[in-house]
Amino acid sequence: MGSRIKEMVRVATARLGGEPSPRGGAGNSAFGRGESSRTARLGGGGASLRRQPQPQAPSVRTICCNDREANAPVGYKGNSVSTTKYNVLTFLPKGLFEQFRRVANLYFLMISILSTTPISPVHPVTNVVPLSLVLLVSLIKEAFEDWKRFQNDMSINNAHVDVLQGQKWETTPWKRLQVGDIVRIKQDGYFPADLLFLSSTNPDGVCYIETANLDGETNLKIRKALEKTWDYKNPEKAFEFKGEIQCEQPNNSLYTFTGNLIVDKQTMPLSPNQVLLRGCSLRNTEYIVGVVIFTGHETKV
Repeated sequence: MGSRIKEMVRVATARLGGEPSPRGGAGNSAFGRGESSRTARLGGGGASLRRQPQPQAPSVRTICCNDREANAPVGYKGNSVSTTKYNVLTFLPKGLFEQFRRVANLYFLMISILSTTPISPVHPVTNVVPLSLVLLVSLIKEAFEDWKRFQNDMSINNAHVDVLQGQKWETTPWKRLQVGDIVRIKQDGYFPADLLFLSSTNPDGVCYIETANLDGETNLKIRKALEKTWDYKNPEKAFEFKGEIQCEQPNNSLYTFTGNLIVDKQTMPLSPNQVLLRGCSLRNTEYIVGVVIFTGHETKV
């Protein structure tokens, strides 16, 4: 009895230690080959199973001032804006979708559908006609409001601003502005894009702006240009300006801005004090000169 127990313990120990038993050796070997082949297949395709890192947008926006050719490869967006909800092709399907998102309209639609069945006690006209009239009036109202938005967009996009072309100022529509353009804004004019403030007619390089369109405040705020750029007032001098701006990517933070201006191999830090936001107006200053840094839907507004 004792020798039999010892034999059973020896066999169990041999199996746990990895030694093949007479009956299980072939099975264990086959299992091992299966695991090996599966591991080899996974190992061979490991590179494809691993998630590839996605390319990220650069954290720094580099702008060459007064050099459209240098900025063209970057593909900055234009300055045209559109606030309309529909166009000719999408008005009807999108408009109906918006109408039936309302619970009341959806409810009456279901009632109208049920009224077309043979078991309905009422004629379908009693439900379909009122619903159709409600939808028609709502769609006409949506079309009118969207048309007004379109007209407002056209008015803004076709407003005029002075842009440096060669060594003179040329009047250009807002929608044709590009990142890096040097512009001149006269008193009581609105800034057509987010600008880096270069110079003004005031001797100390300051200007006064009104931000009522942004925050509702009517009190004037002061912005001051870097002393290095005060002299770039007339078109002949501004034409010589070949600085480079390195700043943050577009965002909607109205009160923050980080970046650097590189002029003549000299790097100067920028702050919100040198930024003029789209929609603000110039006050108590004959004119200012600035560089476009954010355009269109990429502005902070």
